[in-house]
Amino acid sequence: MDYKNFFEELVDTLIREDGSDLHLSSGRVPAVRVNGELVFLMSREPLKQVDLEGILKAILSEEQHNNFLKSQGLDFSFEHKSGARLRGNAFIQQGKFAVVLRLVPHVKTLAELNLPSSLADFARKRQGFFLVVGPVGQGKSATMAAMVSLINEEKQAHILTIEDPVEYVYEQKKSIIDQREIGIDSADFSDALKGAFRQDVNVILIGEMRNPETIGTAVTAAETGHLVLSTLHTNTASQTIDRIIDSFPASQQDQIRVQLASSLIGVFSQRLVPRISGGRIPAYELMINNNAISNLIREKRTHEIDTVIETGFEQGMVDMNRSLVELVRAGEITVENAFAYSVNPKNLERLL
Repeated sequence: MDYKNFFEELVDTLIREDGSDLHLSSGRVPAVRVNGELVFLMSREPLKQVDLEGILKAILSEEQHNNFLKSQGLDFSFEHKSGARLRGNAFIQQGKFAVVLRLVPHVKTLAELNLPSSLADFARKRQGFFLVVGPVGQGKSATMAAMVSLINEEKQAHILTIEDPVEYVYEQKKSIIDQREIGIDSADFSDALKGAFRQDVNVILIGEMRNPETIGTAVTAAETGHLVLSTLHTNTASQTIDRIIDSFPASQQDQIRVQLASSLIGVFSQRLVPRISGGRIPAYELMINNNAISNLIREKRTHEIDTVIETGFEQGMVDMNRSLVELVRAGEITVENAFAYSVNPKNLERLL
């Protein structure tokens, strides 16, 4: 079988169905995720182990394939014949191969993504640390790509992205954009980030902060005149700050609190909620680091941050419940889904 062509056909189906993810596993028919729901391609035969082996050999380089067999897991990217890009992860489950690929859409603007225009203000900052957070599959990468694209449209800057793997590929406009892929262009995030200090960089996008060393270097980069954008798999702004601080040994936590209080400019937490008209629309929380937030971080009172966000509307802050309520009132989402995506249903009930 021509496994390259077979795989391309499956990606064709993913694109045609306006799906986000493609699931391939030995013993099951292929499946695509559409609007958050898995759809099994029952017209296809269940895949065999030999099919997964053939697909991986067809879409990976020899070095990547060897690394996968050695480590039993691999992150990679793939460019479809249409020009569409996919981010993939190959792994082993119960001794058999499996692959999950996410379609990386073309870079969209903040408006096209239904995101608040206030995110543009953060993209225009000269320095600081800005985080986009939320569970897997909630559009964090698309949000950061829109911010990078805005910088690229407006400023003559040197932008460096450090990703595993590279997702969005940018057409250079006013800015110089260098994109480094972990495992290909750099050994790890920490090495690539340290190198940025010698590369006359203005803006750094870090695909994911996986360890204290990367977080610490990112905070330092923000303190020393860089705009740093990154993500974490956390649910709220207050949880994000706690997660960062708790990732460090106790002896270093006071220091990172001080650094974070001064370098953090904002945290944007988002969820993609099913839309009544079809598709999904973002609901979000936006925390802006003002004097009140900065003091709470320094004084170990992060549990009070949620209240500051709820009452900080005039300063531009938005809490998740208020965002959900606005979507309900605009007829975009159902009340049931608003409660399903709320982190504080009791407060949501009061607002509704």
